[in-house]
Amino acid sequence: MEKTFFIVKQNFHFRSWFYFRMGWSTYFAFIVAAINTLTVTYFLAIERYPELSAIFPSFVQYVLIITAIGVPLLILVGYLHYKRTLAYRSETDVIIESNPYQVRNVVNNTINVELSLKMFDMLLKLSKNQKLTENEIEELDKAHKKFVDFNTSRSFINKMDIDFVKKNISKHNE
Repeated sequence: MEKTFFIVKQNFHFRSWFYFRMGWSTYFAFIVAAINTLTVTYFLAIERYPELSAIFPSFVQYVLIITAIGVPLLILVGYLHYKRTLAYRSETDVIIESNPYQVRNVVNNTINVELSLKMFDMLLKLSKNQKLTENEIEELDKAHKKFVDFNTSRSFINKMDIDFVKKNISKHNE
């Protein structure tokens, strides 16, 4: 417990810097940019053209109309970004490749699902009073050895986890 506290205490400034950047980029900069964009576009563009002033007679009406159109449009753009483009998948790949803890979670979850399915198969067979065949026992033995060897030889420094993820992704995309 003390070691964890020491690590958190040691990284306090970096953690604070991270939280500052998240707060700034996610909330503060977004709000300031929105206000700035609305103000600049209205007072430098809309006010100077009578045709546009007829559509947007006041700054408040301009903000309400742009918000009514812009928010649903930006929701659609965000949806398309996450669900319909390769951009989000690429961003996720970069995050996984650059964060060894994230990769470890993906690998551990993959292994857990594979092992759980094998155990469920065995449990179902045993609950029907059936014995495991020599082939099944040998397959379990191989799986056990494979995961024990993998677990003892991987680290956060070597690339075994990311190689495991890439191999499993390419296996499922075939």
